[in-house]
Amino acid sequence: MPAPLLTIDTTPDLPDSADVVVIGGGVVGTFTAYYLARRGIGVALVEKGRIGAEQSSRNWGWCRQQNRDARELPMATKSLDLWDRLKAEIGEDVGFRRCGLLYLSNDEAEIARWAAWRDFAAGEGVLTHVLGAAEAREHGRATGRNWKGGVFSPTDGIADTARAVPIAARGVMRFGGSVHQFCAARGLEREGGRVSGVVTEKGTIRTRTVVMAGGAWASSFLRQLGIRFPQAAVRQSIMAVGPNVSGLPDALYTAGISLTRRGESGGYNLAISGRARVDPTPQQILFAREFVPMFARRWRSLAPGGTEGWRSGHETVKRWRLDRPTPMERVRILDPRPDSALIAETRRRAVEMLPALRETTISASWAGYVDSTPDGVPGIGEVTGVPGLVLAAGFSGHGFGIGPGAGHLIADIVSGAAPIVDPKPYHPDRFGTSAWGKVAEF
Repeated sequence: MPAPLLTIDTTPDLPDSADVVVIGGGVVGTFTAYYLARRGIGVALVEKGRIGAEQSSRNWGWCRQQNRDARELPMATKSLDLWDRLKAEIGEDVGFRRCGLLYLSNDEAEIARWAAWRDFAAGEGVLTHVLGAAEAREHGRATGRNWKGGVFSPTDGIADTARAVPIAARGVMRFGGSVHQFCAARGLEREGGRVSGVVTEKGTIRTRTVVMAGGAWASSFLRQLGIRFPQAAVRQSIMAVGPNVSGLPDALYTAGISLTRRGESGGYNLAISGRARVDPTPQQILFAREFVPMFARRWRSLAPGGTEGWRSGHETVKRWRLDRPTPMERVRILDPRPDSALIAETRRRAVEMLPALRETTISASWAGYVDSTPDGVPGIGEVTGVPGLVLAAGFSGHGFGIGPGAGHLIADIVSGAAPIVDPKPYHPDRFGTSAWGKVAEF
């Protein structure tokens, strides 16, 4: 089933032209459009389905600095500040709260890694408390267990995945941009090598700047332009319980189970961190060599999937025509089936660890495709060889929390403003991404 999501009305008529067109109405694309609109830049956001309907509403909702890759930490810190401001800027609550994130463990090596990260992050101005056994037991009293240790990151928080991205899209429109749902971008037009327009199913928008923020669809879209962007996705499953559950932390990670309070309902989302199905696709075969190291590190938590990913078309290697419906119009919203065995195991672990959940029932379950790059860090920057095309994809399961900072950075790149963080670590050239002037043959 789809994850809970706020439905919004958007702009009915497609503009003839725009200063910038953003392709993809997930968290990154929407916040990019939002920060462009706030600067008075004419932006059109086009989304093949509903705003926020894919992985942006199917994740945990954590907005964290804790345990971030060093390259992502500055963006994570800036994002928290931006999350703080959104309610006042837009006039609607996106459900962001700095409730703190709690990590508990009985694995001494894991606790040591968290402590080492704390020492590194302290030099970056990030506050994290390493918990001894007594502190971990007190923080984790809802589990009724003893713990060897943990960490608590008091300035981190959560946002409401059902509301945050749709409300940010309302912000785009409030500040003068346009938002277009059920409007798939089929491809780009170019003049003299530079972007000159976006061809959508509803017509062409003339523009000299395009941001590709298509999430799990990004690589197949770029392949139509002869651009190679290594990307692969896994299928993760989440379940929800409640409402009317009390006495639990707002956000808790353990190796066995993790939970997040869901909005204001009193319910919780539950998942087993890292567990996922690998649904084989043509694109995964194409990029297999580059993803072998990542999958090898995660082999204990990954399991073979089925043919659903192949059928959905988001990782196709085929070419499509701009005057005919594309795979994005056939599958408006990626809504894969949750892994029933994993949902059952999640439920079993949850009630075993957290007695407050024993009288609850599963109220919903869903799955989503989490797209990744080979190094687990997104690709952000202008594509070499295609002036006017900026890539923003491959957020590797981290996109929701750092979405505001990523959107601000992309808006900086597009507008020529001083970047909110150093963009160099994210540039897609590190993957050998480039354009060859014609559609590549794979």
